[in-house]
Amino acid sequence: MGVKAVSRVFAILLAGVTMSAATHAATYAYVSNADSQDISVFSLDTANGALKPVETVGLAGTVMPMALSPNHLRLYAGVRSKPYRVVSFAINPLNGRLSELGKAPLAESMAYVSTDASGRYLFSASYGGNLLAVNSIDSNGVAQDVQQIIKTGPMAHAIRNAPDNRYVFASVLGSDAWLRLKFDPSKGSLTEDAAPAYSLAAKSGPRHFVFSPDHRFVYLIDELDGKLHVLAFDNQRDSVKPVQTISILPPNFSGDKPWGADVHITPDGRFVYASERTSSTLAAYRVERASGKLTRIGTYATEKQPRGFNVDPSGNYLLAVGQLSTSLSAYRIDRKTGALSALGQYPVGKGANWIEIVQFDGSNAE
Repeated sequence: MGVKAVSRVFAILLAGVTMSAATHAATYAYVSNADSQDISVFSLDTANGALKPVETVGLAGTVMPMALSPNHLRLYAGVRSKPYRVVSFAINPLNGRLSELGKAPLAESMAYVSTDASGRYLFSASYGGNLLAVNSIDSNGVAQDVQQIIKTGPMAHAIRNAPDNRYVFASVLGSDAWLRLKFDPSKGSLTEDAAPAYSLAAKSGPRHFVFSPDHRFVYLIDELDGKLHVLAFDNQRDSVKPVQTISILPPNFSGDKPWGADVHITPDGRFVYASERTSSTLAAYRVERASGKLTRIGTYATEKQPRGFNVDPSGNYLLAVGQLSTSLSAYRIDRKTGALSALGQYPVGKGANWIEIVQFDGSNAE
């Protein structure tokens, strides 16, 4: 083979490698639409925050909570209409499309699903069933049958593992309690502590919570009193102490009652955002690194009844949906101040309530 021919072959191979790498460097957003009974899939251009529709995947049921596997190659979608089930999807890193891998029963209608750090177990919390549950996940990342059920007080709302995977925490809205449960990763079993890890004021209604990226703090939003709590997290003892309680309500709030929903933190841990459904707003806060305390940046109008939103893995964009809106709003996050600026709106299904965002850079592709 001549030099020119070899050069041409090398150029073709190089172009193929470059194209594959560029394809893997992609970000996708998944929106569950309860009333449309489907999931909207978008690609996110991280250069400008523009979204492009990829596909809509039907589930023939009221799809609401979703969770990503730790390696981001699987998406788990909880269906809250009978038969209660979790649907496991494979995510194609090349285009973001979903391929159904299997269905498994859930113990009840689940308001929240998440996985442990290994990706071997699926946790769920039932608002109506007053319980927590564990499903196993097989070696292919497909959720299997329920293997444990733990009864709680009324209205269990969220469940997440601690960063060290030794404990799992769960918020129980009707008991105003944040529970701690010992987790055995070899068996996938939970054992509840005799007392809550943190008790809140009566009728607070603890809902969703997130750990800071450095594992030093927990941010816990209430549903009923318009509050957001900052808890210092001792990652040696997996215990918390209160640091601050701050309002999520806009200054001119005039609704009959607060209705807190979701909370997220940027990947660098500098900014926290919370959604409030009565006023249809997003509250933005700056994090004081040493103490974890929050300072209000501003309040931003968003989609009507914003039950779900999320921050992309780059920390540059926030996507929000509303249960009474058929649009998704995209915002740019100012990396210096945390302020939000609206970029555009995109059509989604009815009853949009949850967003998961995944980024592929080639290292997490199969």
